[in-house]
Amino acid sequence: MSATSHETDRPLLDVRDLAVSYDVGGALRKRPLAVVQDVSFEIRPGETLGLVGGSGSGKSTTGRAILRLVEASGGSIDFDGVDVTAMGRTTPLSYRRDVQAVFQDPAASLNPRHTVGSAVTTALRRHGIGSKAERLDAAASAFERVGLARSHLSRFPNQMSGGQLQRVAIARALALKPRLVVCDEAVSALDLSTQGQIINLLADLQADTGVSYLFIAHDLGIVRHISDRIAVMHQGRIVEQGRAERIFDHPQHAYTRKLLAATPASTPHGRERRRARRLAHRGQQVDTAPSGV
Repeated sequence: MSATSHETDRPLLDVRDLAVSYDVGGALRKRPLAVVQDVSFEIRPGETLGLVGGSGSGKSTTGRAILRLVEASGGSIDFDGVDVTAMGRTTPLSYRRDVQAVFQDPAASLNPRHTVGSAVTTALRRHGIGSKAERLDAAASAFERVGLARSHLSRFPNQMSGGQLQRVAIARALALKPRLVVCDEAVSALDLSTQGQIINLLADLQADTGVSYLFIAHDLGIVRHISDRIAVMHQGRIVEQGRAERIFDHPQHAYTRKLLAATPASTPHGRERRRARRLAHRGQQVDTAPSGV
């Protein structure tokens, strides 16, 4: 989590009343299904917003709308003063460069027949950056920044671990010097030790570069130490958002308390607090159950 305050900075990303719908049903009975509704949040320069929710909550669809991988059906996405939803069908290369992504499965975006180094140099070439030699040096520099050696450039995806491949994905994203990175379940497939390493790496890179993150996860525990603020999504809407410390210490919404009760704690004191929250949540469910149930 970045150490400086962002309260007086203009938002880098300003999402207002975002809605995303998918068409479902057959050709003759097609109807829109609202996946995201009335979602609003801001991300300031150098800040991390943790977007948390269960499966089907709409958090990944929100990220994909910001990346322009799905079309918004309502609301606005403002990036540095430009309405992203008004860009039309073609996304400017400048936006693709400024807003990068790191997904859950890095291997899915890497060609198994090409070296991992080429994933970075190809991205640089697509954006017209440098000569061939300069792109190779830039890729090596990006690898070194994420804890990989220059020799890793010549390896193929099947020669690297999941944690190493995620570092490659981060290197590819940051080589373009983006202003915002959407991390969509970027550590959820990794073991706990590797999760911690990647989260610490992202925090260090943010401190060095000032990049902003939208950090999407299903587990509140994952985002706790990297997020300045946290937004909790449930059934397509944001039900609560605020400073990370406030969300953890004084959750307001029942769904947030449910997520916290399910979050593992690493200390005895933390485990006692989680147990108390679970008991309180169960008691609340009993109190609100209809009579006769």
